[in-house]
Amino acid sequence: MASKSKIQYVCTDCGAESIKWVGKCPSCGAWGTMKEFVVSKIPRQQSSTSTPFSISENKPLKLSEIDVQQEPRIDTHNTEFNRVLGGGLVQGSMVLIGGEPGIGKSTLVLQVVLALKDKRTLYVSGEESARQLKLRAERLNIQNENCFILSETSIENIFDHIQSVQPELVIIDSIQTIYTDKAESSPGSITQIRECSSSILRYAKQSNVPVLVIGHITKDGNIAGPKILEHIVDTVLQFEGDQHYSYRILRATKNRFGSTSELGIFEMRQDGLREVTNPSEMLLSEEHEGLSGVAITAAIEGIRPFLIEIQSLVSSAVYGTPQRSATGFDTRRLNMLLAVLEKRMGFKLSQKDVFINVAGGMKINDPASDLATMAAVLSSNFDMPIEGRVAMTGEVGLSGEIRPVGRIEQRIAEAEKLGFHTMLIPKGNSKSLSFQPKHMRIIPVNKVEDAFRILFKKD
Repeated sequence: MASKSKIQYVCTDCGAESIKWVGKCPSCGAWGTMKEFVVSKIPRQQSSTSTPFSISENKPLKLSEIDVQQEPRIDTHNTEFNRVLGGGLVQGSMVLIGGEPGIGKSTLVLQVVLALKDKRTLYVSGEESARQLKLRAERLNIQNENCFILSETSIENIFDHIQSVQPELVIIDSIQTIYTDKAESSPGSITQIRECSSSILRYAKQSNVPVLVIGHITKDGNIAGPKILEHIVDTVLQFEGDQHYSYRILRATKNRFGSTSELGIFEMRQDGLREVTNPSEMLLSEEHEGLSGVAITAAIEGIRPFLIEIQSLVSSAVYGTPQRSATGFDTRRLNMLLAVLEKRMGFKLSQKDVFINVAGGMKINDPASDLATMAAVLSSNFDMPIEGRVAMTGEVGLSGEIRPVGRIEQRIAEAEKLGFHTMLIPKGNSKSLSFQPKHMRIIPVNKVEDAFRILFKKD
């Protein structure tokens, strides 16, 4: 029986479906996100619920009967990749890796696969030929006789090869190029992505073999295709970075087996991706000595402390409305901090342009960077540099007080390790310090004006 096709409108943000076009998505409320797709209906007897793999017989269990042992993981021999995953690849899991074209997704995955010399792996590429992958592997200079390369786009043929190879790890590059004969739509359509990803997930769960799936992203930075793709996988990783710079950041936006606040940092080189084990050295510039508008903050991303350089530029507004621009920092929080400076401190910045940049391409979500951001703004405004080996941390409240931050000992230890001789911390944290650093001076501050008096040496 031939499948029937129909026109359907699908929200690119949440995946909601509608039989007619509407300007505002009725589910998530987003405007202009309803896109037209041709959807093929697959007969129930031909649906992807029938796979060539046997289905295990499950039965309901009491809560007390369920084994709560930790999920067995596969060590990828890549410290940064393991950290973002939560300790390694969980057997039977499905991991989706997204990123811009040319950012290095395939290089990262191939490098991880080639390092697993004790595992039989199958790399399925729908975009590159086996010869192209061979040339890339030679550039990485890693030999692995247990890695099998397959250039194929049909999901049925892929499953046939999986049964013959019996891999312990499968890579699909990319999911948008894979298609099934059971749907008449073209590869990359909603029906094809939904059916193929469901079949791959079913294979992973039934065979207990982890699957790494590479996905394209849209111009908005979201995974291309229906939202169901992100819902059914166990982990969603974003590989991001500026192609004009060599550093790449891997972060988890969804992880059923670990934290979503972890970061992995890599450096793109000619021979592959190098793990950056000490990211603070990468994020700090050595050229800011004597320059105004630069402040160093001790931030926490996941479980790792970072020393991050915050740059600011304050200039007179050329046009009537002053600009407020932030790269790697929340613009709304910047506006709040500028309002605190004007209301509580008396600094008039309402007629000046303020630009904030976080060095190294990082994005800061830690409120402990408030104090350094305000210090960088004032440093640029008065053209007064902050001493080079001074770090600071602290959340700023609306009344100008500096509030305590979490895990202060880790922040102090990271600053001391990198040779900083002075660090400003909230006064509330000084009472709970369990140790006193030997080679660094700790200055507790209670209000923003106290910190500025020390930084700019105004008594």
